Amino acid sequence: MVRTDTKTVPQRKRKEGQFSLAMKRLSHNKIAMAGLVVTLLLFALAFFSEWIIPYDYTAMNMAERFQTISLKHWCGTDEMGRDIFSRLLYGARASLLLGFISTIISTVIGMIIGSIVGYFGGMVDTVIMRLIDILQAIPGILLAIAISAALGSGFWNTIIALSIGGIPMTVRLLRGSIMRVRKMEYLEAAQTINCSVPRTIIRHILPNSISPIIVSVTMGIGNTILMAASLSYIGLGVQPPTPEWGAMLSAGRTYMRDYPHMVLFPGIAIAIVVLSLNMLGDGLRDALDPKLKK
Repeated sequence: MVRTDTKTVPQRKRKEGQFSLAMKRLSHNKIAMAGLVVTLLLFALAFFSEWIIPYDYTAMNMAERFQTISLKHWCGTDEMGRDIFSRLLYGARASLLLGFISTIISTVIGMIIGSIVGYFGGMVDTVIMRLIDILQAIPGILLAIAISAALGSGFWNTIIALSIGGIPMTVRLLRGSIMRVRKMEYLEAAQTINCSVPRTIIRHILPNSISPIIVSVTMGIGNTILMAASLSYIGLGVQPPTPEWGAMLSAGRTYMRDYPHMVLFPGIAIAIVVLSLNMLGDGLRDALDPKLKK
């Protein structure tokens, strides 16, 4: 009798990365996915607005000023007879870009400073964090108003004003995350093999500390859009003839009692984009929560 030895080859289970696991949990969160869909739809409408707007957003028709909602003008017209729906779609570019670019700039700068502070600690930590405390002691909107007033109105000046105010929060978040992981064994192993400081931070520290930053960026975009609208509302943000939701609110406040549609639709647009981003941010926070990992 011939005996055949059968070797059982164990199948290696492919270890899923943290990102793929988080995305899987996020896909099961219906509220977060609804926020993601609405956010992507708004960005798509803003990107293709030049080709889908029914009227030129700068075209004035004094004979049709203050028109209410109709089949011809879905959101009515403003004090100069311009189609509000067309201006809302085209103005989404300015509002969304202000929120997105400002948040990305502040996050990148904050990550650089936070990585240096969290990794080295000591005197570097003390000096830089005291400067961050001074900057954070000023309310964000007040700081943005002061910087915007000094630089003047305009798209890029508004981005600078909004970016500076978002740096302290990112620095604090990343510093706290790095201080929790910088004594881990894998970092000691990296130092043992003479791994350079930039490589240690980029390859080993940031991937294990960046989860709070991802959530902060998502929610920060919505808050920055609100601040950008506030600056435009008081005349310090994006100025006419460029349509921007905050500027449209500012222009319509004079006629708000008689023609409420002039402020209603820009306000609804701001509320929708901020709500969708916050829904997505809440979902990301739950997906990246270590307590929910199996």
